[in-house]
This record gives sequence, C-alpha cells and structure tokens, in this order.
Amino acid sequence: MSYVKGNFKKAIFQSYDTGYLIGLLKVKESSEDLHTCVGKTITFTGYIPELNELDTYRLEGKMIQHQKYGEQFEVTNFERILPTENDAMLDILSSDMFKGIGKKTAEKIVNVFHENTFEVILHRSSDLLLVPGITAKQVQTLHEAMLSYQGNYETILALTTLGFTPRDAMRIYHFYKEKTNEVLQRDLYQIYYDMEEVSFKKIDPIALKAGYEPLGLERVCAIMVYIMREVVNTYGHTYCLESEIMTYFPRITHQEISEALYEQALLRLQEKDLVVQDGQNLYLKVYYDAEVFIARRLRLLAHEPPITIANFEEILTEVEAKNGLMYNEEQKQAIYEALTSQVLVITGGPGTGKTTIIKAIIDVYQHIHHYDTKTLMTKLALLAPTGRASKRMGEVASLQASTIHRFLKWNKDTNRFQLNEYHRSEAEFVIIDESSMVDTLLLVNLLRGLSVHCRVIFVGDADQLPSVGAGNLLEDIIQSETLSVIALQNIYRQGSGSHIISLAHAIKEGNIPADLWQEKDDLAFIECQDQEILSTLEKSILQFDPDTVQILVPMYKSAIGIDTINQHLQELLNPKTVTKKELTTNEVVFREQDKVIQLTNVPDDNVFNGDIGQIDRIMTVKKKELWVDFDGNIVHYTPAMLTTLRHAYAISIHKSQGSEFPVVIMPISMVYQKMLYRKLIYTGVTRAKKQLILIGNKKALDFAIHRHIDQQRRTSLQHFLKNGILF
Repeated sequence: MSYVKGNFKKAIFQSYDTGYLIGLLKVKESSEDLHTCVGKTITFTGYIPELNELDTYRLEGKMIQHQKYGEQFEVTNFERILPTENDAMLDILSSDMFKGIGKKTAEKIVNVFHENTFEVILHRSSDLLLVPGITAKQVQTLHEAMLSYQGNYETILALTTLGFTPRDAMRIYHFYKEKTNEVLQRDLYQIYYDMEEVSFKKIDPIALKAGYEPLGLERVCAIMVYIMREVVNTYGHTYCLESEIMTYFPRITHQEISEALYEQALLRLQEKDLVVQDGQNLYLKVYYDAEVFIARRLRLLAHEPPITIANFEEILTEVEAKNGLMYNEEQKQAIYEALTSQVLVITGGPGTGKTTIIKAIIDVYQHIHHYDTKTLMTKLALLAPTGRASKRMGEVASLQASTIHRFLKWNKDTNRFQLNEYHRSEAEFVIIDESSMVDTLLLVNLLRGLSVHCRVIFVGDADQLPSVGAGNLLEDIIQSETLSVIALQNIYRQGSGSHIISLAHAIKEGNIPADLWQEKDDLAFIECQDQEILSTLEKSILQFDPDTVQILVPMYKSAIGIDTINQHLQELLNPKTVTKKELTTNEVVFREQDKVIQLTNVPDDNVFNGDIGQIDRIMTVKKKELWVDFDGNIVHYTPAMLTTLRHAYAISIHKSQGSEFPVVIMPISMVYQKMLYRKLIYTGVTRAKKQLILIGNKKALDFAIHRHIDQQRRTSLQHFLKNGILF
C-alpha cells in the first residue's frame, strides 16, 4: 500500500456531517512509488477526522488524477503519530488545545518525562504532581484535554477493530461524535436504525462477532426492523403485517420467534419510537408519520375557502388567443378549479390534454397577477419526480421546471433536504406533473418544505405504475374522495383516431381491441415465438432512426430480458471498431457512442434517475473513466460511479415512467410471466408518441391485460384522508 507521512497544512473543503476532507499535507516521508512527493505539499482526500497542524500523520491510499482538480492522494486509511521529540511535544502542550498550560509549565513537564510525556498524561496523570509547581487543577486539565485530543482517534480505531471499514467508521463517528462510545456499549444495532449507509447485513455479523446473542433482544429488534424495511422496499407497502414478521423471521435466524419474545421486542421498538402498531398492522414510524402528515396537510388545504376570480372567462379568452387554442368545457373546468382551489387532482389517460391544461393554468395564473416571468418563477414551482419528466414539463410551459429533489435542495452527502419545515420555500403555487410516480417519503418532504398555505395541484395518470418507493399516493388521494378531482375523459393527442391511444384506453378497461392484430400506420403487433423475438426486434428497430426508438422490456433477466437484449443491440447498433474506445467493468462493456441510462440522482451534475444519454468519450490510460452526453450536459464518471450506468438500448418499463419516445418497441412473452400485469403493459404502451410495435404472442398479452392484480399496495393514506387524524 502506498503511503505519505507529514504535517497537515490546511483544509480546502470539509464536511462535518460525513467527515469527508480535502486538504493539504507537507510530505516528509513516503513509500518508494511516491518518493517524488517528499518535500512537497500535496492535496489529499478521504474520510478523516479533524486534523491539526502540530501532529504528524501517516496516510495510506493511492494517487489519482482528478479531472478538475488534478493530482490527489486518495486516503483509505490513516494514522496519527504522537510526537516524541521535545520541541513537538512542547508546541502541542502549549497550544490552544491545552488551555491553561503555558509554555513554561509545558517545559517543566517535558523536561521530567521526555518522550514518555503523552503516555504519562494519558495513563499516569497523578505522576505529574512530581513536577515542581504543577497543581492538581492543572493535572486534571492536562488529562481531560489529552483524553479529548486522543478520544476521536481511539473511537475510530475501536470501530475499525470491530469490523467497520475506515469509511463507515468515519461516518459513524461524525454522526454520533462524543456519544459514539455510548452507542457502541449500549446497542450496536442503533447504528443501523439511525444511519441508512450502514445496512443490517453489514452490521449483523459485526454484532454477532462482538458477542451479541442470536436471539438476544437487541438482535431480534433489529431483525424485525430489517424485515419491515425489506417489505416496504420490495413491495411498496407502507406497513407490514404481524404474520410477515413470523414468516420471514426464521429465514434469517433459522429459528422461530416465540410470541413472548415478539411482544417483548415490539414493546422495545415502540419505546425506541421506531415502530407504531395499529391492530395487526406494524408501521415503521417514519412511514406512519409521513402518511398522517400528508393526510393532515391535504385535508387542511381542501377545507380552505376557494379563491375568487372575477374575470376568469375574459382572461381565458385572451390566453386562448395567445396559444391558438379553444378549450372545451372539461378543460375550462380543470383550469378554473386549479386556480380557485387550494389543492386539486387532475387525472387522465394518454392524449387527454393534461400538459395543455398545465400550460393554460400557468398562463392564466400569470395574467391574473400581472407577474413578469422572473416574478412568476418566485411564486410558482413546476415540479416532477424525474429529470426527463421535469424537462418535458418545462418545454411545454416554456418555463423552468425542476425535479422535486433539486427544488428541495437535496444534499447527496447527508441525504437531507435543505428546504424543510425549518426553512420553507417561498413558492405560493406548486404543480406536480407525473404525480403517480411520487412516493410517500418524497411527498411528505415536499409538503414540509412548502408553506402551510401553498396551493398544490397534482397532475398524473392513476392507471400507470405506482412509484418505485413505498406508497400509492395518486390513487389513494383519488379513491379517498376527500379532495377535488378532475378526471379528463376526452382524447386530443394525435386525434381520436390514434390507435395507440385507443389501445391504451382499451387496456385500462381490460379489453383487447378486435383489430389489434391488423397492422396500422402507428400500431403493429408482430406475432412470433419466444426464440424469434430477438431477431424480430432487431429487424424492427432497423426500420427507424435508432435515436427515435426505445425498447421497453418488463424484466432484466432471462434469454429475452433487458441485459441480453442490450448486448445484442449494442453489437447491432454500435459495433466494436478500431476507432471506438471501450472499457469493461463488472463484465459490462461500455463503448463510445453507447446509449446509456443513469440509475441514481446526482443533482450536483444535473443528472437524475432515468436520464438517457450517449457515451461521449472514454479514457483508460490511468484509470477507467468516461463522459456521457445527456442532451448537451456532459457528465464525468469515475470508476466508482460506473455502477450507476446501464446500457439503454432496452430499458425497463418502470424506468420509462415520466418519459415519452417517438417509437416504442415492446416484446411480450410468457417468459416475463411474473411481471405481466395490466398497469405495466398500460404504462409501456402510453410511452409511445408516434409508433408502437408489440412483438411476441397473443397469449402473453391477453394474460397481462386480464391480470389486474395491480400489485395492490397496503397503505393507510386513503383511510387517513377519509377519517381524519387527530394529533
């Protein structure tokens, strides 16, 4: 392992929440491969505790080349070397870290104990009374200051000794600070409850190794929380059933949980404020509180008196002239309700004019208040859950739209929103497009970040797939019948003769049009066997400009899953050549000009989950890195970030939510059986703007459309909205 040793000079950047530090080190010594650094000041980065300019530090890691900041030493481990030289010890003892101990007193101590000075202060402080002129109060001051001086390093060392990585140890220490040892002694699993970065699978073996009993109360509590979190994350429920705890518990422990132990653990979790029980339903408190808060806020908004608009018809006529449109009665009602209500849902299937209505609402709102564009954007927030959806919303409105994460100023390092109940947005009117994709925790954070009287308009299609995260918000709000809802019925997009739109509405009703099997200008069903799907798909895509086509597939694995299709299409559409650079990571080959999709939100780079781009260039000289062009936004990917990219010749239907594509090709097969159900197919079909091609067999399509399982999610928002919550 390469290392450098020297003195800390200063911090360039430091996060006190995570312990991440970028600093300068004057190198005195190094490993052979870094000998050119000796005598120089270098930049280093890593998760490191607060450093001071007096100590000597040994940093282990490797030298990297940062695209923007140049050469940096990336630290993976560190060690503070206590000085043994008299001058260095004098400097430390007479520094501000040891207030009340002047230079003369420091000299007396060092002259008596020499290189053992720090060891004496730490472990044999009473010996300091042997030094002439030293008082008992000074001894206590020295001992306490040295303990504090040494404490954070010993705590981090204790964490790494237990089995935590240096990075996790730093995160844990910076989360708990001086309370870290107390947490370690009381309950190791508390770290799992408090910190998302430390998973159950990471901490459980550490706790067992540290001596925790397999069926001890602390571990049983943690297992129950783990089961509940897995149920929430896997199925999208906001609560768990007691029976699920009993079913899944033996899969983790290989032992049944007794009723007495279950009751004892449940009581402890309630005392810890982690779980709420309501009959047989068990909620992680964060989800219970979220649903209660959402219900309470929306009910309050719904009960506020409507806003009066004296000259609505006159203003709307002017907006119609400006936009070259004539709104029918259904659309006029939606626009009027949106501008007079404090909270409203506008829902409808594809082609029903939702985006047209959003544009009209904005124009009328601006006209009513006589806002210029700059003022308008301080009063109005146009939001969507994904980058692509917000971009499309902004294009329709000819105004800036944002993802909800960006609007709330999400900090990826701390996973916190800077807009919250303590620092709210000044927006007075919020429109949320594609609101079927918004999950429970995202909505509660949004509502907390808005003023209490901010008006909220939800726009979306409740028949699409629900959010990836837990909850079923749009459908719950509509089904509660407690908020005003405008359900759009008339079809406008592509005209009422659009076969894609007709198919979507038939699917929603659980029907297959009789003429589906006849090829049309905008819709085709190509029947073939499973083994023919790949070749048929390849022939179909070559009929179009590949940049206009998106393949949508229900699942990743299988012989005709997303991963396999991407491999075939990469060779078809972007074959290997001597001029194209490529790199391989985790057995995935990325090639220049490949179509790729982003899997996580990175607001700092203005790229979000579901964004699709093209690899612009690749460099593999010193390390594997590449650059992706997302519609003109060039984003740099380091090796650690490559796991957030996938090929996007084919993507999942889930990932396509919030997007529209000129041409959609969708394979349908019983190979995807466990993922075939009505909402999934409906969502895929409604992504196509101009052309839709279905490839596969009729039986699979019929199976999917009549399988209205809806993956029904267990939530309580509808109940809370209907019945109200007193708290």
